[in-house]
Amino acid sequence: MSDLKWEKLSSEYIHKDQWATLRADVCKMPNGKIIEPYYVLEYANWVNAVALTENNEAIMVRQYRHGAERTLLEIVGGVIDETDGSPEETIRRELLEETGYEFDTVEQTAVLYPNPSTSGNVTYSFLAKGGRKVAEQVLDHSEELEVILISVDELKQLLLDNKLMQSLHASSVFYGLRKLEVL
Repeated sequence: MSDLKWEKLSSEYIHKDQWATLRADVCKMPNGKIIEPYYVLEYANWVNAVALTENNEAIMVRQYRHGAERTLLEIVGGVIDETDGSPEETIRRELLEETGYEFDTVEQTAVLYPNPSTSGNVTYSFLAKGGRKVAEQVLDHSEELEVILISVDELKQLLLDNKLMQSLHASSVFYGLRKLEVL
């Protein structure tokens, strides 16, 4: 198999921010062609989870997503902070902050590239089980979300009916349901 990796000849940052960084690379393809500029978005890595309560109910959140200009039904997820020790630690923190639930077990189900053509970050997907409500939500200043409990069958139907519009969440639900052996 041939090596298809591009050689990065140079990089220049166009914009740097907490939530999005844009750089312009000059790249050389294996066939010698130069690609200039090739824009790359730098994001932090992300986590999300199919989260089940002690009663085997799936925990969903409804929130407004400004990029899509829609209110969507999603699973819990968030950004891995520099202070987080691991992706598992991050998803446990996000689940507690966004829903007030703690979980007996958290198991990684997938690692996904959100858009590998223009960004290098990954999303770690988890299945969390045995959730118990132990606290109230502690939301970031830009978060406003509603927690909704549904059955695993309802979650499966949402996936099959294309009602989960966030692609990384739909992928993670697929892997979570597969791990539960219900898909």
